[in-house]
Amino acid sequence: MADGARFPRRARLTGRNAFAHVFAQPVKSSDRYFTVLARPNALDHPRLGLAISRKVAPSAVARNRIKRIARDSFRHHQGWLGGLDCVVMGRVGLVEPDNAVLFAALQRHWRRLAQSCAPS
Repeated sequence: MADGARFPRRARLTGRNAFAHVFAQPVKSSDRYFTVLARPNALDHPRLGLAISRKVAPSAVARNRIKRIARDSFRHHQGWLGGLDCVVMGRVGLVEPDNAVLFAALQRHWRRLAQSCAPS
C-alpha cells in the first residue's frame, strides 16, 4: 500500500473537543447522501471524523460499509485537503446506492471543500 493511502491515527479526528471545533464554524458541503463539514486546523495534514447514525443506516453492517467507503475515499483524496478537519455525516437514503455512487459523491465533496477552504 502506498504511504499516502494509509489511515494512521494522526489522520483521525478523535475526542469530543476535536469534533466540537469542526461543528462550531464549519464550511459545509451537502448532497442527497452526505453532509461533510470542514474547518482548517493548525496541522499540515487533514483529519477525518465520521458520524453515521442508526437513523441513517439501521444495521451495523450498513454503517460499517458506509464508514469503510468514507475512510477509503478520504485516504485517496487526502492530498487535496491540506490542513482540514472533516466530519462526514450520513443522510437518510444513504444505504441504497452502490459503493461507486457513494465514492463519487464523496470525491465531489472533497474537491468542493478543498476549494472553499483553500488559503487565499
